[in-house]
Amino acid sequence: MARPRRQEGRRASLIDATLAVGAERGLRSLSLTDVAQRAGLTRGAVLYYYDDLDALLLEAHSAGIERFCTARDAALAEIDDPRVQLGVAIAEGLPTGPDDALMGLLYQFDALAGDASLHDELVQALYLRQLATYRRIVEAGRAAGVFAPRLDDETLAMTLVALEDAYGLHIVGGNALMTVDAAASAMRAVATELGCPVA
Repeated sequence: MARPRRQEGRRASLIDATLAVGAERGLRSLSLTDVAQRAGLTRGAVLYYYDDLDALLLEAHSAGIERFCTARDAALAEIDDPRVQLGVAIAEGLPTGPDDALMGLLYQFDALAGDASLHDELVQALYLRQLATYRRIVEAGRAAGVFAPRLDDETLAMTLVALEDAYGLHIVGGNALMTVDAAASAMRAVATELGCPVA
């Protein structure tokens, strides 16, 4: 029983190493050797767990999505008021700044989506999870009578995801004209104007 747990731990450390080195050097210049060195392993040891770099990147991409979405959903699960949930969803969905490694990597994975159908599927999976998060909040607010959306729930959720992604890309891209506070404030204003006031 110890062997599967050890393998699971080794895979997790390789994912962490991939995300760390990818954030530092960029995914397009990442190599198996880079990951192996960060994880304290040989290149051959990495290939014991993954067939090639693409397989490792796919799992790292999936893990990055899970970390982002699960962390946000966990924060929202502790809140009852949809107005407060919406504010937290907006705050948690934006990068913490230009140096937000995980968010930066998720945007880099978006750029890789055209190179592999599985990456494309993961980009779509992230989008669907983002949509679901906002849709649940809007539906809950409508049901509670605290939201009066001027758009249907799906269109409103799509709009919020589009704003989240657009502002997030500017932030991780280092656009000095776009701050996290400005992006969050703009998203809250749009949501409020569309009938979903943020507390």
